[in-house]
Amino acid sequence: MSEHLSEAPEHFPDETASFALAGPAGKLECEARAASPDVARDAIAVICHPLSTDGGSMRNKVVTMIERSLREAGVDTIIFNFRSVGGSEGEFDSGNGESDDLAAVVAWARRTRPGAALWLAGFSFGSYVTLRNAVSLHADALISVAPPAAGRGWDFGPLDLPTCPWLVVMGDADEIVEPKAVYDWIESLPEERRPQLVRMEDTSHFFHRRLMDLRGAIKNAVKGWLPGPRAA
Repeated sequence: MSEHLSEAPEHFPDETASFALAGPAGKLECEARAASPDVARDAIAVICHPLSTDGGSMRNKVVTMIERSLREAGVDTIIFNFRSVGGSEGEFDSGNGESDDLAAVVAWARRTRPGAALWLAGFSFGSYVTLRNAVSLHADALISVAPPAAGRGWDFGPLDLPTCPWLVVMGDADEIVEPKAVYDWIESLPEERRPQLVRMEDTSHFFHRRLMDLRGAIKNAVKGWLPGPRAA
């Protein structure tokens, strides 16, 4: 565990803050950032990173671009490392323990921003974890970037589907998650539960050279989801 990390603050910080949150398997390394007061909305987003055993972490470039996009839109943000990653304690648990980690971070978010809309966002494995828990955590919005709906060992079939606004962003040239499998999965969902889909041409799994396009796609899609201004 990184010794420099302070304990989790009792109130959401006004400036970027890195801290250790007590999680179900030990401490979780987190970073919180507040949206600029001139654009801040009454919402908070928790963002989950790709597969821990493949080097995924909260410093992944796609994760940090999702975070930037939402914060620029006016949403306070939290990124964190799942158990076993970076300064987070515990061992990888194939999405089960990671779901518990997410719940712990969400509980802190709700304590520090009571009444704020809860948004969940994830990239790759992180999108599996957030979708898996969106209903039980009563998410008000969901963003899934390159969800591994087939071919990576994650079973999307039995997941409870959210009724909140839901965006899926998928690169047509994804070399890790089969794009057609994702599109077929979306088509198989009940029409009223299907997410808004943004397909990005000539785009790989990690959005190489297309990160700014990802930023634009997210900011454009969530415009209509934003709640009113955050109280001062």
